[in-house]
Amino acid sequence: MSLEILVPSLPESVSDATLATWHKKPGEFVNKNENLVDLETDKIVLEVPAPESGVLTEIIQQDGATVIAGEVLAIFDIQAIDKTAKESSETEETETLSTEDLPLSPAVRRILQENNIDPHALHGSGKKGRLTKVDVLEYIESLKKEQPQASQPTPVAPVQTVQVDTETPVVSSNFRPEQRVPMTRLRAKVAERLLSAQQNAAMLTTFNEVNMQSVINLRNQYKDRFQNKHDIKLGFMSFFIKASIEALKKYPAINASIDGNDIIYHGYYDMGIAVSTERGLIVPVIKDADQLDFAGIEKSIFNYGTKAKEGRLSYEDLVGGTFTITNGGIFGSMLSTPILNPPQCAILGMHSIKERAVVENGEIVIRPIMYLALSYDHRLVDGKEAVQFLVTIKECLESPAHLLLNI
Repeated sequence: MSLEILVPSLPESVSDATLATWHKKPGEFVNKNENLVDLETDKIVLEVPAPESGVLTEIIQQDGATVIAGEVLAIFDIQAIDKTAKESSETEETETLSTEDLPLSPAVRRILQENNIDPHALHGSGKKGRLTKVDVLEYIESLKKEQPQASQPTPVAPVQTVQVDTETPVVSSNFRPEQRVPMTRLRAKVAERLLSAQQNAAMLTTFNEVNMQSVINLRNQYKDRFQNKHDIKLGFMSFFIKASIEALKKYPAINASIDGNDIIYHGYYDMGIAVSTERGLIVPVIKDADQLDFAGIEKSIFNYGTKAKEGRLSYEDLVGGTFTITNGGIFGSMLSTPILNPPQCAILGMHSIKERAVVENGEIVIRPIMYLALSYDHRLVDGKEAVQFLVTIKECLESPAHLLLNI
């Protein structure tokens, strides 16, 4: 029986999607729930799985096509099973069953199948030993490194002999490679939003520095007990989220947004955490972060990080947000001016922690210092508020009792 493979319902406010990659070819046998094709939207990649086991008989929309919800992507025959696929299925039945019994995401399962890798040979770094996309990619990379270097031919740049008036020929290289590729939907959307933020907001940045010694001491003292009790590591981001929430409560204009000629003051704290992925920058949102304790925040960050690596972030994970934190320090950034995430009116930039010479009580001492940057929309936030907001974060981090005792 033939049926049509349709574009699934798209997230709210998403009008269309780009067909990124077909993972199956016409005439190829496909198992139930195997991914047929990836659809890329402005925010996420949607996987379209096979509804039943069968054969992909015809592809209607090719890679790069723009499609809308309900549009026909391909024709699928759920009754057709070719002999080759059947024999292959029988000979690999044990292996297939051993793979299916593992809790693998569609992206991880696809990579394992494409590279013919036994998932039991890998050690998962995810929660409860679950395999992540990073685990599989690192395993594949390690296999490549183990291969003899001689098996990889060294590319040779083409050369051209140019005859000039002298009797000695001159050898010049014409090897100047270029590659033109279309911008992904996510990259295009990020570019559009960042350009809009610079053009439509009176953006200004203020800076300060924070002595991280107290936070580091507190974390080192309790990180083992924290992990044993909550089954999650205690990082620095939860301290910054808690400090930011305290500052936002004190200066509500920084938790607001502009809608036309109106100001919307948000009575909740949905914290966006910028995450760098293979596809580009995305900002999952921790909803009602003020209602969570340190463990709840750390678990939310870990879950979003895992979902981002495996390509499983949903549209609901990315919408909303009243304030954003971005951490360029994990890449070695010392100082930067983060760009607003519209319609939010402020964003906090974290940077590398470096040991620096500072003066305390008239003496020069070495302390772990981080530079902070707050970019804000000057149409809504005055400079005084922005500076005091950043000072409040500094005070909360240098004296963590503010956060623990809510004072």
